[in-house]
Amino acid sequence: MDTTTAQQAALTPRQRDAFLTGWAVAGLAALLPTVGLAWLVVLSGERGSRCLMYGEQCPAIPGSALYGAFWPALAAGAAALAWPRGRWTGARAGAVFVQWGAQLTLGALILAGA
Repeated sequence: MDTTTAQQAALTPRQRDAFLTGWAVAGLAALLPTVGLAWLVVLSGERGSRCLMYGEQCPAIPGSALYGAFWPALAAGAAALAWPRGRWTGARAGAVFVQWGAQLTLGALILAGA
């Protein structure tokens, strides 16, 4: 039987900061591998190789959309890491959420061009 209360299970502010820092670091560490692997998948397909070799059947997704997802992911991750610990934890959590949202959107945009 579980006898813990919600108050006992709550994280301390220091644990919350460590949790957010871990997710921000993980997102920044996974950003370039996400982009690289997504492009590898796209370019290994028939349409991707045809686009690479002959310039035919290239994806219609504009590069500005890709940059528009890459740079916010990078900036939000850096902001979450540079944010002072213990202050405005909700804003740091929002920055980490934006970071992961932009990163996953970027991967989906690249894969949608396949």
